[in-house]
Formats: sequence, C-alpha cells, structure tokens
Amino acid sequence: MTALIVLVFFLVYLGLFLGGLPSLQLDRTGVALLGAILLLATDVIEMDQVWQAIHLPTLALLFAFMVISAQLRLSGFYDWVVWRLDRSALPPVFLLGAVILASALLSAVFSNDIVCLAMAPVLADTCRARRLAPVPFLLALACAANLGSAATLIGNPQNMLIGERLGLDFGGYLVQAIAPVGLGLAVTWLILLGLSRRRWHLAAPVAANPELDSEATSHRQRAEDQAPGLDRWQTVKGLGVTGILLCAFLFAPWPRDLLALAGAGLLLTSRRLHSHRMLGLVDWQLLVLFIGLFIVNHALQETGLPAQAIAILAGLGMDLHDPGPLFVASAVLSNLVSNVPAVMLLLPAATDPLSGPVLALSSTLAGNLLIVSSIANIIVVQTAAQHGVRIDWHAQARVGIPVTLTTLAIAALWLGLLQG
Repeated sequence: MTALIVLVFFLVYLGLFLGGLPSLQLDRTGVALLGAILLLATDVIEMDQVWQAIHLPTLALLFAFMVISAQLRLSGFYDWVVWRLDRSALPPVFLLGAVILASALLSAVFSNDIVCLAMAPVLADTCRARRLAPVPFLLALACAANLGSAATLIGNPQNMLIGERLGLDFGGYLVQAIAPVGLGLAVTWLILLGLSRRRWHLAAPVAANPELDSEATSHRQRAEDQAPGLDRWQTVKGLGVTGILLCAFLFAPWPRDLLALAGAGLLLTSRRLHSHRMLGLVDWQLLVLFIGLFIVNHALQETGLPAQAIAILAGLGMDLHDPGPLFVASAVLSNLVSNVPAVMLLLPAATDPLSGPVLALSSTLAGNLLIVSSIANIIVVQTAAQHGVRIDWHAQARVGIPVTLTTLAIAALWLGLLQG
C-alpha cells in the first residue's frame, strides 16, 4: 500500500508542477481529484477516513469568502473602484501607486484571485482610454494583489489553511505581517517606477482592433458620466457584512469559519441577487483541489514517510522545524508545485511559534516570481490578452523576479527580528 500511496502522491505533485499530466485533458484540480479517487477506490483510504483528512473549517472559510466576493462582484463594486481611480485624474506615477494600494487593500480582505479577475479587464480598458501603457499597471495589480493578500489570514487560500490549522490569532498575525507587506508594496512601486523609465504613454493603440477601441471609448464616456452599474445597496450590504466579520475576527472568541458562513448565509438571503448567480461565481474548482490534496497528503502522512524525510533533512543541517529552513523550503516549493500544495506539505513541520507567519509570508510573496507562480498572475496575463495587451514571460519576470527577491528578503529580515 505504501508503494501505491507514494506513486499516487508523486503523480499528483508532478501534475501540479506541470499544470496537468501529459496526454490527458486534466488540469491541476483534475489531477488532485483523480489521485484522491484512486486512493479511495483501492481502499487505501476508507470513506470514513475522508472526514479526518479534509479540514472542514478551512473549506468553510474559503467558501464563505467566495460568496462575499461574489456579492461585491455582482454589485459592481470592483468596477467602481477602478472607475474612481480613473476619475481621480492622477498623474501616471501616482495612479500606479493608487492601483497598488487599492489592489493590496482589497486582496487583504477578499481573495487576491477574485480581485484580479474583477479589476484586470476594467483597468486594461482604463489604460487604453487614457492612452497609458497598460503593462506596468496590470503587473502592479498582480504583484500588489499577491502582496496584499499576505497581510491577513483571509487574503488567500493558503493563509486561510495556515490560520485554521495552526489556530493563529487574527489580530496577532496582522501585527506580524503588516510591516513586511507595507514595505514590500512600497518597494514594488519603486521597482515598477524604475523599470518604466517614465514611458507611460502609448504612441499608438495597443491593438488595432475596432471592437477593443470601441469598448475603450465606451468605457471613457462612462467614466465621464457616472459609475458603471454600481448597485449601492448591494455594495453597502456586502461591505457591511465584511466589516462586521473583520471586527468579530479581531475581538470575538467565536470560530472564524462559523462567523464567515453566517455572513455568507445573510448575503444569500437576498430579494434581488439570486443565489444561483452568486453560487455560480464560487470557485468550485479550487474547493475540489483542496479536497483532493487533503486526501492525498493525509494518505502520505499516515505512512510516516514525511516525518522520516524531515528527520533526515534535520540530520543534514536543514531542520524544517526551524523558521529559516522552513522559509526557504516554502518559497522554493511554492514555485514548484504552487503555494497551496506547498503549504499542505510543510504544515506538519510548522511547530515553531513563528512557523505560521513564516509559511504565510514566504509562500505568498514567492507567488510574484513568474507568471505560473500564482493564479493571480495567470488571471491578469490571460485577461490582458483578451483585451489586446500582451504580457509575455520576459515582461513579467523583469518585474516579478526583483519584486519577489526583495520582498522575500524584507520578510526574512523582519521575521528574524521577531525571532531574535
């Protein structure tokens, strides 16, 4: 049985690394689900063990905030944020800073992937309408979304998992993470300014596509008139529930997952927004990915092999129970197999009081390195392409590599100060 578990684990994580398995129409979610099904079908894991493997509080928290983000998407709130930035008529240098700040703040509370998915198309149109080079602004959106999501235990899926599994205090983590995230955002702004070299404006349209140009013109006319389809009541309702939840997370002793589910349930009881539309925006693929990985990783943990591997590494001078080696391992693994699977693998070694912040910061900040390093990057690049803006590997890496290395260095120094 151990040989089968190791084989399934290897194939699943190979699929995560490659984005799928050769010759099969499977993405990362499909690979993880297939691995879990294989373990169940061969009785390696019995059905009653599934509930021991799956961490329901994490799934509940993730689902609840997907519902809350769906409420704000349908209300037009994210479009309105970009519209307000456009109406401010800021010079490009300060508009770039405003995009970074807005993206980071929203991603600290809502999923960074959702923020990028909602804001990227509107931002691309805004840049085209103002004759601004869109690439720096879109890369700023992606980088800041990843950075901002590291500031809280609800900003991204891996932080939710870390917070729930390790029982981290919401306010305590915020205090530990806010300084490196804030400095990282400032550094990101400076790096983008330096690389842009004041070449902000376009000499010609981004794409000679009448439909795209017409869309940009329409967007500009809208921006000069009124907010694009903002439902004020639904926005206030969504932000109000979010504000109450944040206060409860900070000051109330109740479980975060139950509080979040209550907030999501309140938003679903609407007379105007049908639950079908809201639930249609839930990322069920991500939830299935979590379930599959929970099962596969649980099976491997039961073999005792991960504990043996950690002991061997400790004997070689790389004890993952120590914050330093854990930080490095998390950053590297997050770029090999993505941050959620990396965190799942490394959580058993998270025994130091600083292990939670170490895992959360390193796995998230590493996501800016390359296009495939985070889902937020992929979303921005794909959305940009749909709107006539090409962001290739070189363009992203030119920004992502210095941002990642600098922000990881800042986080490592800050965590070292906390430890010392």
